[in-house]
Amino acid sequence: MSINNYLPHLLVLPEDEANYKIVNGFLLNLNLDLRSIKVLPYVGGWNVAVEKFVKDYAPKMRQYPERRMVLLIDFDRQDNRHNHINEKIPDDLRDRVFIIGTFSNPEELRNSLRKSFEEIGETISKDCFDNTEGLWNHNLLKHNKTELERMISSVKPFLFS
Repeated sequence: MSINNYLPHLLVLPEDEANYKIVNGFLLNLNLDLRSIKVLPYVGGWNVAVEKFVKDYAPKMRQYPERRMVLLIDFDRQDNRHNHINEKIPDDLRDRVFIIGTFSNPEELRNSLRKSFEEIGETISKDCFDNTEGLWNHNLLKHNKTELERMISSVKPFLFS
């Protein structure tokens, strides 16, 4: 099944294969409406994800006002990465674009939790559906709190059934 561009939907742009595997684990939640989310191919780095968003996806977001987008990136322990990326997102789209990811990298999170990337994604999806912070309180994910709250209020009404 594919998304309907005229109904609320979410595109996820993962920076790398590890993030791609995490979001694929997220998709395993049986309560997820798979017609409202699409995972895009990973692009090979956070800079590339941002450039691809600005060049390819920002114009389409203007064409489809029901579209939301997640840039799933590694923060590589850079406190200013979120602000740096946010500055590149056009003002008129900022409320529909969400920047989330591990504070370091997914491999460090996987090693810390002793879970596969897919299991991490499944756990995050369950936390989102159950309205629990659970894994989001982990030291490598808790920096997402504000962005996550913003994202949940925007996408949860159509993402989960």
